[in-house]
Amino acid sequence: MFSQAGTVVSAQVVKDRETGRSRGFGFVEMSTEEEAQAAVNNLNGTDVEGRKIVVNIARPREDR
Repeated sequence: MFSQAGTVVSAQVVKDRETGRSRGFGFVEMSTEEEAQAAVNNLNGTDVEGRKIVVNIARPREDR
């Protein structure tokens, strides 16, 4: 799906450590900033298998 916006370098679905089930989010790395922004613009809010998805640029993890 993300390849519509450009070259996908990597994709990872985040899973729960204990159950192995998806936590409902993941990360997709695009080859350029322009392609990443195109993915956000084209895919944010679209319907995937009956669910609206949120696509945005990842932010650095905050200290706890």
